[in-house]
Amino acid sequence: MAREYWRPSNMLYPVPAVMISCADEEGRSNIMTAAWAGTICSDPVMVSVSIRPERYSHDVIARTGEFVINLTTEDLTFAADFCGVRSGRDVDKFEYLHLTKVPSRKVSAPSIGESPVCLECVVTGIEKLGTHDLFLAKVVQVSVDEQYLDEKGRFALEDAGLVAYVHGSYLSLGRKLGTFGFSVRKNGGKKRRKTASGNADPAGKRGKASSVRAAGHAGRNNKH
Repeated sequence: MAREYWRPSNMLYPVPAVMISCADEEGRSNIMTAAWAGTICSDPVMVSVSIRPERYSHDVIARTGEFVINLTTEDLTFAADFCGVRSGRDVDKFEYLHLTKVPSRKVSAPSIGESPVCLECVVTGIEKLGTHDLFLAKVVQVSVDEQYLDEKGRFALEDAGLVAYVHGSYLSLGRKLGTFGFSVRKNGGKKRRKTASGNADPAGKRGKASSVRAAGHAGRNNKH
């Protein structure tokens, strides 16, 4: 297959569009949106997030050493975009977006009540890379929305309508293609190989598929 070769660029997609909440020493809270965030260690549980030094939240997090990663859903897409383009210097985003400010258990930064998963984080180091500073942090507490717990106590995160960011667009996650390890389970590999050749449909159901426009409408009407 023919390929074009481009200069180095940030083309690692999809990535999560997460909402980072923080609070300064006086208790003034803010929310920023970050796409460059991810898991970096399982024991201890650690994450990273890259933030431009000029972002309002950068200095708040650098001084306090605390923040919360809030996962974004379809209903939160409008809020996530707003928090990524408007500065906390100019607007109280919790108030403007009518988001629920929930006290965290281990950090002073609040969590977002409408988020299905909130990761309370303590900064362990900051690496200055260039345009962005990389914040390394330990996850000290996790809270989840009980509405996604089934009768057996299993957390059905796949039902939350999570959102990914791809090259300038917010996308809802599609149908489930498999579960971890399915390629080596009995009959699992055979089913996947058929799918790869185009002879069979992937297993699983389609996820929620409401558009960003619909999510924006919900945000403007403060229904999330």
